[in-house]
Amino acid sequence: MRWSGQELGVETTSALPGLAKLNNLVRSVQTPEFAGITFHEVLAKSALNRVPGQSVMPFGWTINPYRGCSHACVYCFARPTHSYLDLDAGKDFDSQLIVKVNVAEVLEKELAKASWGRHPVALGTNTDPYQRAEGKYRLMPGIIKALADSGTPFSILTKGTLLRRDLPLLAEVAQRVPVDLAMSIAISDDELQQSIEPGTPTAAARLATVRAAADLGFDVGVFMMPILPYLTDTVDHLDLALSRIREAGASTVLFSTLYLKAGVKPWFMQWLSREHPELVERYTSMYADGAYAPKEYRKWLAARIRPMIREHGLERGTEDPATGGVRSSALGMLRDGYGERAELRKRAPEFVTTGLQVQPTLF
Repeated sequence: MRWSGQELGVETTSALPGLAKLNNLVRSVQTPEFAGITFHEVLAKSALNRVPGQSVMPFGWTINPYRGCSHACVYCFARPTHSYLDLDAGKDFDSQLIVKVNVAEVLEKELAKASWGRHPVALGTNTDPYQRAEGKYRLMPGIIKALADSGTPFSILTKGTLLRRDLPLLAEVAQRVPVDLAMSIAISDDELQQSIEPGTPTAAARLATVRAAADLGFDVGVFMMPILPYLTDTVDHLDLALSRIREAGASTVLFSTLYLKAGVKPWFMQWLSREHPELVERYTSMYADGAYAPKEYRKWLAARIRPMIREHGLERGTEDPATGGVRSSALGMLRDGYGERAELRKRAPEFVTTGLQVQPTLF
């Protein structure tokens, strides 16, 4: 086990009812270093996940070493995935974490199959592979090595500064396979960031990680997702954010407005009622008809931020429709209907990943 040689806290004697669905559950663990969090260690049966797109879309592949996330981002679109285990999309998503302790070993076997076509693989499009638990379980080095040894290009999207631990390894394997790195930095206001993303590193710490990666030669993309209406869409906030991103050495920016799917909306609105009650009526109206902000707002936001991105010398990133990573060396290849890579011959539409479905951006 990844925890061997380290002092454990409490190993629970009974699992939560919904975890009975996990017939591969090894044990549930609590440790003083992670107060309030329970880790449910499982033996993964598979590591690679094929991501279905719309009928006209190619396919991509992802790896999710964790399920649930201690970053505790109030707006996280992955929250409803916990409902399968009869866990709630609120507090349970933040504190009841599934850890696939053997994911690297399973991945190595899957990549060794003759049928594997070395399709680009994305990490971080659902839950964060560099959340705090990665400091203990250390699943990512094995995943990175398995991908590189098999000749598989890959991308990593994270909010976690633990990425810095693996930058030397990533720089080494980037000599053998294309590697794309992206950092999610949606909020530059420190007080707001700690309120709505309480388990994440500060924006400054994430920017320092961008700089460390850029200094090693990586073209690092930054995801300004989500932009929050009436909170982070002001000229001052966007200008500060883009200035800091550019100074950190990032090369591209990808943005979208807040997406509130059904399983996330109540949790977000509870936070909004507590922290910004003056905005409840506006948000209720904006998201009354669905998960997206109104088309007029999205067009307004795009008209505001696009010139600012150009002014700061940041090329607006193009998201890979199959994996959700910023398209560059590893993700500059689209997949055909069979999952095979094909050279991009014309500019593809831009897409935003929303859970396991891939939907077109609407800004």
